[in-house]
Amino acid sequence: MPIRSMTGFAQVKGQFGAENGASSAESGFTLSLKSVNHRFLDLHFRLPSNADGLEMKLRRLFKEKLARGHVELALSHNRGSNTNFALNRELTGGYVKAFRAAAAEFGLASEPDLNAILRLPGALDGSAEPADDALEGAILTGAEEALSRLNQMREEEGGGIERELRALMKHIAESRESVSKLRQSVQKAYAEKLKTRMQELVGTQADPERVLQEVALLVDRSDIQEELVRLENHVQHFSGLLDQGGEVGKKLDFLLQEMNREANTLLSKTSGLAGDALKITEMGLAMKSDIEKAREQVQNVE
Repeated sequence: MPIRSMTGFAQVKGQFGAENGASSAESGFTLSLKSVNHRFLDLHFRLPSNADGLEMKLRRLFKEKLARGHVELALSHNRGSNTNFALNRELTGGYVKAFRAAAAEFGLASEPDLNAILRLPGALDGSAEPADDALEGAILTGAEEALSRLNQMREEEGGGIERELRALMKHIAESRESVSKLRQSVQKAYAEKLKTRMQELVGTQADPERVLQEVALLVDRSDIQEELVRLENHVQHFSGLLDQGGEVGKKLDFLLQEMNREANTLLSKTSGLAGDALKITEMGLAMKSDIEKAREQVQNVE
């Protein structure tokens, strides 16, 4: 599966005819999906009332098709023009009774508003509504189509992110290789600086062999070879995950954190030196810049 972004949008419109098959009696629905980045799969549904069963089925479907992202689903259902409505007498009668009791208790001369009553959920029943199971099936089919469109858009955007990430990994690898070529000369310069400084501190009576041993120890501790090796391994692992595809966003983000740590250590070990060490500092800062750009991109990878 290719790399996918977590950002996308899709909309599907569908119709469902009543049993008589007349086009004027058709019911329509519109299903819209919007997705943005999130650490986990975060589903938010806006559905008509009394759709608990449908919501459970939609959640199962979305969990099968999506791994991460903040996803919003909005479903609107438009009844056909020939739909016959019947008044829900029990509901509206209870509302009117409660309204008049409250008016009498507080001494108010007022009557309930019919428009307000008819806007109550369930106040009107559509006698020509399609069977619940059939309508639910049509909506689920529309949801599958919308998810397919959403993932197609996410894959297209993911392709652009992948190209950008590969280019950044190439830059980081090139900077690492350039630093590696300067490593020996920087080490030598650091050793000479330490040797001179230690002789100044201990004077001419110091044992030259002892001075050299201490210098060698300090130089070894300041060597950046381990950081360079780990950086190379991280870049290779990162590229391998891009080749693998699928849900790799969290793994990519973790590798970039490790790369940033190695770049920081590399810079700290070469600080305070002149000559080629200044070039290493420039390349280390360039690596950190590329790593930060990659992290911004990875935040939107599923």
